[in-house]
Amino acid sequence: MTTSSAPISRSLFSFAIFYGGMVCIAGVLGNKQVTLGPISALGPMVGLGPLAVEAGIFAFLLLVTISSAVAELHGRAVANRLVQIGFLPLIASILLTIIVLSVPAASDMDPASAEAFARMMGGTPRIWLGGIIAYGISQTLNVTLFAALKGQAGSRMLWLRAAVASILSQIVDTLLFVSIAFYGKYPIGELLMGQILAKVVLSALLVPPVIYLLVGLGRRLDRA
Repeated sequence: MTTSSAPISRSLFSFAIFYGGMVCIAGVLGNKQVTLGPISALGPMVGLGPLAVEAGIFAFLLLVTISSAVAELHGRAVANRLVQIGFLPLIASILLTIIVLSVPAASDMDPASAEAFARMMGGTPRIWLGGIIAYGISQTLNVTLFAALKGQAGSRMLWLRAAVASILSQIVDTLLFVSIAFYGKYPIGELLMGQILAKVVLSALLVPPVIYLLVGLGRRLDRA
């Protein structure tokens, strides 16, 4: 006896590929700290220094909006499965990084380039563990909150549902990652406050237009 399953929708297939790429690149982009004009100026207003945020936030914002878009189009269970499958490229990328760093550089490679690569891609077990834990909990929380808000509001106020879920999951992600990766090495209070403030502002500004773009794109792909 043979069994068949329904073909995967075009939107889910496309979003799943995009999601896996963002999972991998977020950690690489996180090696750079960026300042963002008016957002950076918020720090001194609340007793902090100029706000800087790790550039991986942009990939992470795409992750939360993709999972929210999948929850909107295909339901909470499918979005949670997407988050769970995201552990595969995340863990694989960490293991490959460890392997590549352990292999000697070619003799004709510029020593400065080899050193720069090792410095950028290197990490500690605490940093890698913090990234895995923060990813799993914050992304699952994002889907859970988005689905719960949809249960209350229905299909209305998509921008608000996505922004609230993103903001709260960003706060949890920052608390978990910074605490696991850096607690005990140096004071983390100001780092936590600055990162949370910057990420909340970015979520409020960027998530609403992006979620409409992704949901609209997903519906267009499925109609095709």
